[in-house]
Amino acid sequence: MTAPLSQIAREKGIRYFLISFTDFMGTQRAKLVPAQAIDTMVANGAGFAGFAVWLDMTPADPDILAVPDPTSLFQLSWKPEVAWLPADLYTTTGEPIAQTPRLVLKRVLKQAQDLGYTVCTGVECEYFLLAPDGQQLADPQDRQTKPCYDQQALMRRFAVIAEICDAMLALDWGAYQNDHEDANGQFEMNWKYADALVTADRHAFFKYMVKSIAENHGLRATFMPKPFLQFTGNGCHTHLSVWDSTGTTNLFHDPAGALGLSTLAYHFIGGVLHSAAALTAFANPTVNSYKRINAPVTASGATWSPNTISYSGNNRTHLIRIPDQDRFELRLPDGAANPYLLPAALIALGLDGITQQRDPGPRNDRNSYTDPSATSTLPANLLDALRCLETNSILSERLGPEFVTSYLKLKHREWQDYSSHISPWELEHTLDC
Repeated sequence: MTAPLSQIAREKGIRYFLISFTDFMGTQRAKLVPAQAIDTMVANGAGFAGFAVWLDMTPADPDILAVPDPTSLFQLSWKPEVAWLPADLYTTTGEPIAQTPRLVLKRVLKQAQDLGYTVCTGVECEYFLLAPDGQQLADPQDRQTKPCYDQQALMRRFAVIAEICDAMLALDWGAYQNDHEDANGQFEMNWKYADALVTADRHAFFKYMVKSIAENHGLRATFMPKPFLQFTGNGCHTHLSVWDSTGTTNLFHDPAGALGLSTLAYHFIGGVLHSAAALTAFANPTVNSYKRINAPVTASGATWSPNTISYSGNNRTHLIRIPDQDRFELRLPDGAANPYLLPAALIALGLDGITQQRDPGPRNDRNSYTDPSATSTLPANLLDALRCLETNSILSERLGPEFVTSYLKLKHREWQDYSSHISPWELEHTLDC
């Protein structure tokens, strides 16, 4: 049994707790609670006005309660007197709120559990380090045409990278490598895969940690999908495997299967490909996202983003890559993806593939950038993605129809807000009409 958080606070020197939840748009909301009051908050929850955040609520709705998960505690390395706790949302009468992204993921993981499966995921989070104004790269010397793995540029940011990595090591995430990515000013940091909910909590905290540590160094970190048209965008490549109910046997691994994957794995992949267009509404949830997955060739020579609904072996030009004989990599998601809704939607589609025994079809080993023939293309923009989600009954059923309806409502509102703005491009090209 976990000790009371007030006791843990005394042992670890924690004075305050951030009770945090992630809303529809991926924004983290929190209340700062003194350690003396934390046990009460664990029992009763911290109150929030639902309309004040990105949830489908009105000012007339009663308060929502954020109930923290005491088993998932992250002490801030850069401010150790504070700890971060992910929370689930409930009504004041104790009913779970279906719109809660973390509860949506739990709902899907329960479906997997009922089938006898444990799902493990890992994420590769890419981000840019910018000057404080957010308009230019923080390192003016970082200007190689092919900057990927650039040792000099990586080490010029050693202080930031090492502080983040040291924090992950202290939290026992199994951090194992850090690199300069394909765009100037872009970095990626890797830690070990884990249970999908554990990874989602770590993903959410990682984004908060990177931004905070960057700020402490006078920089600004962004996970925006495509902040610079000429550079590769920020991906969030997701690795996934399905294990037995005890989490000890990888059910994706089959030495006799093609590329070492089992029939179960290919059915899972078949489910993802079957509904990939609808998946983009979660994997690529912003207007800006579609400037990454439908981008022209970048300064480095490749976008490193998929543009077709296809799968392959160790070939990075496809939506799904099979890099090893025990998992697959989804290359579709970007840095704006909600840490909880992305795995929820991905797992939901995979479970559909398993139960319906969906065939992914033949593997495509072509370079899809230069030869995209005979493959379906991804949605061209957020509106197209939302329309695909609207007609997808699989995600509605598995994620919950109430949640999907609310998500679509707010995302359509976001698209309408974007469409109501007059861009500089429009003025330049149509003012003289």
